[in-house]
Amino acid sequence: MKQKDKNKKLAGAEGFEAYYSALFGERWASIKKAFSLESDYAEWKAGGEKSYFLDSASVRAAVSLPLKNADDILDLCAAPGGKTLVLASNMSENASLLSNERSPERKNRLLNTVRDCLPSEIQERVSVICKDGAQLCLKNQEKFDSILLDAPCSSERHVLADEKYLSDWSPSRIKTLSMAQWALLSSAWRMLRPGGFLLYSTCALSPDENDSQIVKLLKKFSDVKILEPEISLDYKKFTEKTLPEYEKTQFGAQILPDKAGGAGPLFFCLLQKKPESSE
Repeated sequence: MKQKDKNKKLAGAEGFEAYYSALFGERWASIKKAFSLESDYAEWKAGGEKSYFLDSASVRAAVSLPLKNADDILDLCAAPGGKTLVLASNMSENASLLSNERSPERKNRLLNTVRDCLPSEIQERVSVICKDGAQLCLKNQEKFDSILLDAPCSSERHVLADEKYLSDWSPSRIKTLSMAQWALLSSAWRMLRPGGFLLYSTCALSPDENDSQIVKLLKKFSDVKILEPEISLDYKKFTEKTLPEYEKTQFGAQILPDKAGGAGPLFFCLLQKKPESSE
């Protein structure tokens, strides 16, 4: 069967089911069932006027990004702002955080999150901009010590919950998103200083959007080091939620809702740019 005909056959709800059944086998039924339940939310209290509620898997990913000795921090695709709050809460008193969002509408939501949920003394060190993250590297080569890239993705949990999105689904959606993710990831890598850390994450299930992006990075750049995503930030001051455990993937970690009390799905991978040789 030609690839074009195969993709056409895979389109819509039936194609969605066939595609992810092939990926997860018998486990797919339990993952779908977990999608119908409420997400496992963590209440994040950053010291502002309001608390913020985000998926506990997102907290687990964000607290894996080391911020020790990080003066310049970037949240590359930051809206609606939950992970920005996690980073801002834990950065040092001398550090600054740049939170970027390409969509003007979502940027406004991000601004509101920062204003409502962070104390004024931390807000002063958080800058919110509206730029194309894939182009941001052109003027910011090796500028940041720590970068969080929570890339736009297939978000199958939301697709499955919306009949219109489900009827419009096809494998070409994954291909298009994976291309955009690579543009963002390669841009982020160019903006990372030697010795710095980058956390790449998505809420997608397809390896094309997750481990395969890390494969591309390893092929393109010779200074990539993959690290175990240990908890690096003190989160217990800000939430009472017990964070979920992850399952290992080829290069990173994945939290799936059927085994994580409704949290996720979330893939994340912690990377370090190897320090420059002293020679």
